[in-house]
Amino acid sequence: MRYSFFAGLLLMGGLAASSAVRAQEPVLLHAAGSLRAALTEVTQAFTAQSGLAVKPAFGASGLLRERIAKGEAAEVFASADLGNPRALAKEGRSGPVVLFARNELCAFLRPGVTATPETLLERMLDTGLKLGTSTPRADPSGDYAFQVFAQAEAVKPGARAALEAKALQLTGGPGSAPAPDGLNVYGHNLASGAADIFLAYCTNAAPIAKEQPGIRLVRLPPELAVGAEYGLTVMNGASPNAGRLAMFILAQEGQAILARHGFAAPTLPREGG
Repeated sequence: MRYSFFAGLLLMGGLAASSAVRAQEPVLLHAAGSLRAALTEVTQAFTAQSGLAVKPAFGASGLLRERIAKGEAAEVFASADLGNPRALAKEGRSGPVVLFARNELCAFLRPGVTATPETLLERMLDTGLKLGTSTPRADPSGDYAFQVFAQAEAVKPGARAALEAKALQLTGGPGSAPAPDGLNVYGHNLASGAADIFLAYCTNAAPIAKEQPGIRLVRLPPELAVGAEYGLTVMNGASPNAGRLAMFILAQEGQAILARHGFAAPTLPREGG
């Protein structure tokens, strides 16, 4: 689908409802924590090109959606799922929701723990190993992890209940302990021993490898694989500059930055196309 189509969707939504130009105010961006590195680079490029400042707030998408719904000022919402931004659109708080990036779930293993895609389910079920996830409903990463558990039931009867019972919801919740400043929260939980295996987005591979080179990534086998679809929306009443940021994220430069950070970028033109 072409960039111009996405542009039309967003312009008919939040931008159409804008009542005033706030050219000197920073654009208010609320974005999933998994987008922190990628969208930090995107917003820096946007500011360099446009001269417009961006004020980001990163966190678990479900918690961000709750804050926005309770009245927190927001203009652009970039979520790690489609459900949270669609909920805001359904409530009349934002324009249409556009798919702007894709991710996948992977397993990360602390040093000393071994697995292959073929043995991963057995290792996740091992009662001697601690299995970490994010918090469902508050953080889409947790919902995706529980989708993995549901799919495991078809592979091994009883696996879903066993995995749900043992899963430690260590991140993404309102009471979750943050990682020390500058550290990847999943790598930190593995390095500290809070988890032996952690189901998290595959895009965490680069920062974890940089901080904790002993932690291994294992791809989920096809029968357990779960993809993540990221949704973007512009809030009703947002400034035109918010629409400019949204368009930048969807345009080739923003999508190329997302791709460099490991995301599948759906609006990038296909090679040879």
